[in-house]
Amino acid sequence: MSEQKKKYHLETLAVHAGQEVPESDTKARNVPVYRTTAYNFDNSQHGADLFALKVPGNIYARLMNPTNDVLEKRLAALEGGVAALTVSSGTAAIYFTITNIAKAGDEIVAANNLYGGTFTQFDAILPQQNITVRFTNVNDFAAVEAAISEKTRLVYIETVGNPALGIADIKKYAEIAHKHELPLVVDSTFTPPTLLRPIEHGADIVIHSLSKWIGGHGAGIGGAVIDAGTFNWKNPKFALYNEPDRGYHGLRFAHDLPLNLAFILRLRTVGLRNQGPTLAPDAAWIFLQGVESLPLRVAKHSSNALKVAEFLAKHPKVAWVKYPTLSEPELAKQYLPDGAGGMVVFGVKGGSAEARKLVDSVPLFSILANVGDAKSLIIHPASTTHSQVSDEEQRKAGLQPELIRLSIGLEHEDDIIAALEEGLAQI
Repeated sequence: MSEQKKKYHLETLAVHAGQEVPESDTKARNVPVYRTTAYNFDNSQHGADLFALKVPGNIYARLMNPTNDVLEKRLAALEGGVAALTVSSGTAAIYFTITNIAKAGDEIVAANNLYGGTFTQFDAILPQQNITVRFTNVNDFAAVEAAISEKTRLVYIETVGNPALGIADIKKYAEIAHKHELPLVVDSTFTPPTLLRPIEHGADIVIHSLSKWIGGHGAGIGGAVIDAGTFNWKNPKFALYNEPDRGYHGLRFAHDLPLNLAFILRLRTVGLRNQGPTLAPDAAWIFLQGVESLPLRVAKHSSNALKVAEFLAKHPKVAWVKYPTLSEPELAKQYLPDGAGGMVVFGVKGGSAEARKLVDSVPLFSILANVGDAKSLIIHPASTTHSQVSDEEQRKAGLQPELIRLSIGLEHEDDIIAALEEGLAQI
C-alpha cells in the first residue's frame, strides 16, 4: 500500500505527507529546493497539452514548483482538503481567494473581528473593484442572515479573531452559508491544523499565513489556500466558474475540469499564472521544516500561553485578560479541545499610555508585527497593526485602546512570566 494512502495521524502527516521517497534520481531523503524558472516539455504536443490543461505537469515556475508541490500536498493532508495552493503571503492568499470567487458587482459577508490588514483590504481596496463587503459582529447570526443578498458570493471569518481572540462558531456559519448556497471561507492562521481543522466543521476554503505557526520561526513570508473540494461551483450565481473564460479559450472551470478541483485549478491558472503572487521555492522549503515540528511546537505554545493568561488574570495591574479557554470556555471546548493556541491579549489599568509603556518595559519579548514565532512577541495593536482601522471600527471589533497582544513563544514558562512581571512593575 502506498505511504500516501494510509490513514496516518496528523503528527505523521506533518513529517511525511506529499513526498514520495526516495527521491527518484538522487535518493535524497529531504525535500530538494528546485531553483528553476521553467521545465522541459517532451515535445511540442506535450507543451501544447500542458498549456491547454489537458494533462498535468510542470510548465513554468510562476505557477508550480516541485518543492512547493510537496508543501501544498502536506498542507492539504493536514487540513483534510483535496488540494492546496501556496502563494507569496497570507494577505495574497486572502485577496486571491476572494477574487477567485467574487467579481465586480458581487458582495461578501464578513465578521468584523479581523486582522487590520484584512479589514483594510475588505473595507477600502475591494470596494475600489466594486466588490462590497458587509461586516457583521462575530457570531451575530441574525445579522449574518440579514446581510446576505442575491449578490452575496461567500461568507468570511477568522477561526480566532486578530487581535481580540473571539472564537467563531464555524458550524453555525457553515449552516447559514450552505443554506444560501455560499462557500464558507475561513482564515485559520491562529489555529493551525493540529489544533483545529475547519473543514471538519463545514468550511469550504481554509487560508493560512505560513509566516506564523506553520513556519514557526519568523524566517519567511508566505500564504496557503486549502480547498475542501466539496462546494458546488456549478451554481449559476458563480459566473467565474460557469461562464466561458476568455483567458482559456472559453473553458468553463466548473464544467470542463473536475468539479472538486475547480476552485484550486482556477486559483492556480488565473491567480498564479496570470497575476503572479508566487511563493519562492526557498521559502516553501523553510515552511516545510516548520511543518515537521508543528504538532510539538503548537502544543508547547498553547501550554505556555494558558499559564501566562492565568498569571495575568491574577495581577493587580491588569484590567482584563482574553484567552480562548478562559474567555469563551464553551466554544473553546467545542473547537479547541487540544489547546487554544499561543495568543494572549490583555489590558492594563491606565489605558493606552500605560499599555505602550509596558510594551517598552518588558524584557525577553521582541516588539514586532508578527505572531507564531518560537520567540515571545509583544505589540500594541491600536497604534501599529490596526492603526489603519478607525477608532470606531477598532472598538466594534473588540480592540480596546489598552489592549496588548502577546504571541507566546517556546521559552520556559517561568522566564516568560518573570519578564512580564518585570515589565508590569514599571507601570
